Amino acid sequence: MQASTAVLDGAFWISAAVILAMLVLSAFFSGSETALTAASRGKLRAQADKGSRGAERALKITEDNERLIGSVLLGNNLVNILAASLATALFTRVLGETGVAVATLVMTLLVLVFAEVLPKTYAIINAERAAAAVAAPIGVVVMLFAPVVSAVRFMVRGLLRLFGVQVDPDSQILAVREEIAGALHLGHSEGLVEKEDRDRILGALDLGDRAVEEIMLHRSQIRMIDADDDPQSILKQCLDSPHTRLPVYRSEPENIIGVVHAKDLLRAIYNRIGGASGASSTLEAFRITDIANPPYFIPETTTLDDQMRQFLRMRSHFALVVDEYGSLQGLITLEDILEEIVGEITDEFDPDAEHPVTKTEDGHYLVEGAMTIRDLNRATDWALPDDEANTVAGLVIHEAQMIPVVGQVFSFHGFRFEVMSREGNRVTALRIKPL
Repeated sequence: MQASTAVLDGAFWISAAVILAMLVLSAFFSGSETALTAASRGKLRAQADKGSRGAERALKITEDNERLIGSVLLGNNLVNILAASLATALFTRVLGETGVAVATLVMTLLVLVFAEVLPKTYAIINAERAAAAVAAPIGVVVMLFAPVVSAVRFMVRGLLRLFGVQVDPDSQILAVREEIAGALHLGHSEGLVEKEDRDRILGALDLGDRAVEEIMLHRSQIRMIDADDDPQSILKQCLDSPHTRLPVYRSEPENIIGVVHAKDLLRAIYNRIGGASGASSTLEAFRITDIANPPYFIPETTTLDDQMRQFLRMRSHFALVVDEYGSLQGLITLEDILEEIVGEITDEFDPDAEHPVTKTEDGHYLVEGAMTIRDLNRATDWALPDDEANTVAGLVIHEAQMIPVVGQVFSFHGFRFEVMSREGNRVTALRIKPL
């Protein structure tokens, strides 16, 4: 009896209390790590904007995830190892040599249930709330462990470099776009996000990664006005065109000297003939170059995001695209860029019922050769690559390594492509079917 009392003395209960405290600290570190890494920075930012100081602290300490995780793991391992050591000494004192095995089993169960699974489960369910609550004490831990963590981080990066692994400090920033895109695709697959909403958001995110050459109207399809034509022909051409702005050239289409707006043209002609009661014969002295605006040229490598900002800054909607040699390649408008976000925009002056993709009863898709691969993917939810070509015809020519003739069939990327029509060296229509 005296021996049993000697074993369960004050030192025993102090050790037990310290082990319990270590388990509580372990649970705190485990839950904090999960909460701060699982919390959405967007939701934290929204809470911080509403005045939550905890959310603001959580945003600040998660800016350097490597330092945060290093500090939390250091604290977690310290308390876990200390708790295991004390438990081993305690059970060995009570049970002798078998106490080592008993201490291992007991501490494994306690750490697993109460210091890992339970706090992490709560942190996942209430990530933002838990992150805001633990941000202040974790900030103190990060500050206290900063010297040790910096030394460990330096050593870890050195070891990673030995294996050819480079640590990118901006990796989290660069991964935001992929995270949003992945969430949108997952939400769409689960029926939580509509296809149109997904496409609009992804279209806006992609503007910075795409160049104007990918969506510009090719020079072969541009309607232009010859500055040397007579005024009646110019007026008729302007009225027949579905476009509001038309490039003006002299001698050859490559020599663009201006851009005329239909409203400016009609206003100038009205003033030239002297109003509603004027005579049309006075148009003979009219020169379209007098009202044409200076042309606005941009390089074909300009990103859509930059070009949209330029359009808004210059209060302009129309630009001519040139290559590195200054040769005209096409034109782009603000509407073209907006269509990459919201989809096709049509009005009462657009050609009737333009449907570049038509599905037949036998499961084939009739597609215009000039349709961009991106637009085809958006319309059909396919994933054809657009790294080597912008248009569907360009993809077929790239894969075939030749200009195909009508009737030729190719199979690549899990699809069957059949050439339906061709004009000169241009493939104008294809029939596609998923294999």
